[in-house]
Amino acid sequence: MTSVTTATVVPGEPGAPKAPAGPGDRARGGGRLRPWLYLLPSAAVLVPLFGYPIYMLGLLSVFDYRQAQVSGGQPTRFVGLENYVTLVGDGRFWSVLGQTLVFAAALVVATLAVGAALAVVLTRAGRVPRLLLSLAAMAAWAAPAMTGSTVWMFLFDADLGLVNQVLGIEGFNWFYDRWVTFGVVGATVVWHSFPFVMVTLYAGIQAIPGSVLEAASLDGASAWQSFWRIIVPMLRPLITIVVIQSIIWDFKIFTQIYVMTNGGGIAGQNSVLNVYAYQTAFGSSEYGLGSAIGVVMTLILLVVTLFYIRAIHRNGERL
Repeated sequence: MTSVTTATVVPGEPGAPKAPAGPGDRARGGGRLRPWLYLLPSAAVLVPLFGYPIYMLGLLSVFDYRQAQVSGGQPTRFVGLENYVTLVGDGRFWSVLGQTLVFAAALVVATLAVGAALAVVLTRAGRVPRLLLSLAAMAAWAAPAMTGSTVWMFLFDADLGLVNQVLGIEGFNWFYDRWVTFGVVGATVVWHSFPFVMVTLYAGIQAIPGSVLEAASLDGASAWQSFWRIIVPMLRPLITIVVIQSIIWDFKIFTQIYVMTNGGGIAGQNSVLNVYAYQTAFGSSEYGLGSAIGVVMTLILLVVTLFYIRAIHRNGERL
């Protein structure tokens, strides 16, 4: 008599037959693909819109491309990294780069300070003052940079400016000294930028449970201690995102500097990297060298953007 031994096969072990794919497995596979399908229409527009200019920027940066080449008088000559070598050896480039970094850092700190302070004010103000402050901030945010820069120039005009009249100063030129000029332009940029910080942080403060702040108040914490020891730590992810976003905006500032200083101030003393690239490319007809400056700016902003994406992931959001 032959004995038959029946072995129990555990699914998942080696040699076990694979179960046929069910509707749930197919749904999960389609679910992983579906977000990319949703992104296709946007990608079809954004990739050519941004990809082609970046490609042309990089392409021009490795050619000797000047007015003679634009007009067809001379052939375009490939120079490789020669434009970048010229930048590295140009003291003016390093001076403007350092000036841009310092100015952008000061703008980020000032914007964050003003926006955070007004966000706290919004949480403590009554309904009507809160509405008026919000409307004023939104008006500043919605104003075009060109319009805002022109208005601020008129306010600080040496002869007809309201600021000189209020301070009782006659004929004082706010756009002569380098640092005074940076201060006026910086105030204009902060005026444009603080509403984003204010609204973002105000929404974050509103999301903090009131019981937490009440408990701190019962423990004897002052409003200042509650802000630094409770509100700021809980808003750290939002603050990180706001700071990185402000760095991106302030590093590539152009309109306010160009309009208010008439292209960079006296002898270019108030130039920033974006204005310097514009003047190199279109003022001096050094299109290849100007493109190289643009590539350097793009790489710097790309690094900052990577930090921004990393901060978003740490905050628990999915891209």
